[in-house]
Amino acid sequence: MKALAERGYRHLAIGLVLAGLLSSGPSSASPPPTRAEIAKQKAVQLERRVVETDRIEPAPEAVRLTPEGTEAVDPQGLAPLDDAITCLARSIYWEAKGTDQREMQAVANVIMNRLGNPEFPSSLCDIVQQGSEHGHCQFSWWCDGRPDEANEPEQYAEAREVARRALNGTLPDITHGALFFHHRSISPGWMSTLIRTARTQEFNFYRQPG
Repeated sequence: MKALAERGYRHLAIGLVLAGLLSSGPSSASPPPTRAEIAKQKAVQLERRVVETDRIEPAPEAVRLTPEGTEAVDPQGLAPLDDAITCLARSIYWEAKGTDQREMQAVANVIMNRLGNPEFPSSLCDIVQQGSEHGHCQFSWWCDGRPDEANEPEQYAEAREVARRALNGTLPDITHGALFFHHRSISPGWMSTLIRTARTQEFNFYRQPG
């Protein structure tokens, strides 16, 4: 299990915020939280479960994201990339749009597997954006210089649903623990140092040796 020192304060604060959101009563001076606000805070809790346990397991029903909640966060694929739901859904969309849900599922598996691995960043947005500070993005769509908004509503809705299931821990890992992938039309040099775990119609998937 990862040490909590580097992230404990952040998660504690978020947990307190979530507790406040979910327990606000009629006597509270603040307006009730929106569906999107609740979904974002649930996503942080779900993200934290994976980081702190290094495992992806089904979350308790009470903290699972609903389709309505995830849609409220980013209904049209135009939201800023600053929350777990949007970062995961948009990455699934850009990496696998135009394919079927199995391809989207496999991409989501890789991103979630990275979240559960201490060698990678401890948030989904940081994982998706990793390497951009050096111009060597882990996910090419993040550094391609093009707009990041989704422009196919139906395909984005599918990606968002896959992201919801992934965060809830109910998306089976069809990549068998893969941390890397590439399109089958290319042969990057790094693939020779890794072990292939799965192959779909579009992609090859790999894990580290050992």
